[in-house]
Amino acid sequence: MGSSARIAVDAMGGDGGLAVMLAGVARARARFPEMHFLLVGDESAIREGLRTHPNLSAASEVLHAPEVVKSDAKPSQAIRRAKTTSMGIAIAQVKAGRAAAAVSAGNTGALMSMAKLSLRTMPGIDRPALAALMPSLGETDTVMLDLGANTECDARNLVQFAVMGAAYARTALDLERPRVALLNIGTEDQKGTDIIRDAAAEIRAAPHLPLEFAGFIEGDRLSRGEVDVIVCDGFSGNIALKTAEGTARFVADLLKRAFRSSIRSKVGFLISKPATELLRDHLDPNNHNGAVFLGLNGLVVKSHGGANAVGIENAIAVAAKMVRDDLGRRIAEDLGNFEAKAA
Repeated sequence: MGSSARIAVDAMGGDGGLAVMLAGVARARARFPEMHFLLVGDESAIREGLRTHPNLSAASEVLHAPEVVKSDAKPSQAIRRAKTTSMGIAIAQVKAGRAAAAVSAGNTGALMSMAKLSLRTMPGIDRPALAALMPSLGETDTVMLDLGANTECDARNLVQFAVMGAAYARTALDLERPRVALLNIGTEDQKGTDIIRDAAAEIRAAPHLPLEFAGFIEGDRLSRGEVDVIVCDGFSGNIALKTAEGTARFVADLLKRAFRSSIRSKVGFLISKPATELLRDHLDPNNHNGAVFLGLNGLVVKSHGGANAVGIENAIAVAAKMVRDDLGRRIAEDLGNFEAKAA
């Protein structure tokens, strides 16, 4: 069995604990029967948990890790313990070629630092970026990056993010030529910083790229489905993501409060229940789980720390699709083509 069919899972990461992680991996195994797993963590606890998931047990190898990266651990502390923690050992399997991707629901800063140090960036990529799928009103989700890996970026970084984001959209969303836009304070060509305008000029000057450049997009249009990839620096992207997630929770809480306000409202809730359940499912972060570190010499997926079994399954599904479609090769080819034409 080759590494192309194996995913390393940090079984000890996440708020839900080992039981939720194993339940999610078991769901992913049923969804991708060709996939095998390296489950990293407390060996005795994992083997005990696998008793309730015989199908997963038959497709898994357990790797013992004596330590766990805590949720409040500093990246520098986590890096020093990379060889003994479940997160560090999972990433090491990718570096060693024993796994094609690693998935963790643990500390984001620690995972980012460990992955960058262990796997390094791909040739031609200055900085990796964190990309995720966001729900939209369009036919598909929207890819957004960077979401926190780089608080400050120059124009070259943003162009590279656009190339990587488009390659990811072609894989995750099955799009031939994704529509790409830069997050800005306006849609006019003269709006924004010099960095954003310079990045836009570089992308416009590269029509050979497998993407459609849609110019600039403002924050109030992020979820409209008008573009497939939204590019920004990590500072702006992280704020935009947290704002969108907070707004979704705000809307859900408002609906709950409104439907509980009176007998008439409760009756109205029963009538509109199919519609409200559809809204809830569309906004549920578990249904869009799995952020990707793009630009590394290996695939690493970050799950929400509070993800349930469905969320873990979807994070692993993201990894499985990237492995199947050889995302790293696509990014390398697109970037090489861009730089060759630019030269």
